[in-house]
Amino acid sequence: MPRTADHTARRAQIADALVRVAARDGLHAATMRSVATEAGVSLRLVQYYFHTKSGLLTGALHHLEQQSHRRWAERLAGLPDPVPPRAFVEAFLTEALPTDEPSRAFHLVGTSYAMLALTDPELATPDFAAGIGCLQQQLTDALIRAADHGELVPGLDPRQEAARLVALANGLGTGLLAGQHTTAAATELVRYHLDQLFPTT
Repeated sequence: MPRTADHTARRAQIADALVRVAARDGLHAATMRSVATEAGVSLRLVQYYFHTKSGLLTGALHHLEQQSHRRWAERLAGLPDPVPPRAFVEAFLTEALPTDEPSRAFHLVGTSYAMLALTDPELATPDFAAGIGCLQQQLTDALIRAADHGELVPGLDPRQEAARLVALANGLGTGLLAGQHTTAAATELVRYHLDQLFPTT
């Protein structure tokens, strides 16, 4: 029987293939057969690991989330411990912007998945919303710490501001993909918004 590490690597190989198909042809065009061809494996192997197309899509999305979390952690690794709240939030927003191929793929697949889930009950799993909720809670916790230490503009509600940060990341990301914003303009808008949250010294 293959080792667990082999299973993990094979699932990642297939998930990466789905991301390439989705980035090239659109998520709606990704089928288990096209992903198998892209991955260089049999259709039966894709079905073995993911069973259904909805399972394949959700599996790929989880794979992308894990990669994004690792990149976020790498951005935080070089900062002081504990990470200052503004730096924590800025690292999240910077990672969320589709400014390179990995972050672009994550935003593209995530947005496409959300749109497909509106009309496909099999895709509308609680896990998708839970992942966003987890990120929002991490931002809330950072803003609460900032407020407790006098690092947040007085009178702001950390929970509401965290929700707004997630909405900002989603909106800016979509605008970048659509060509509405440049990377420089999106980055400037992120800094502008952070200046509204954290008092300058």
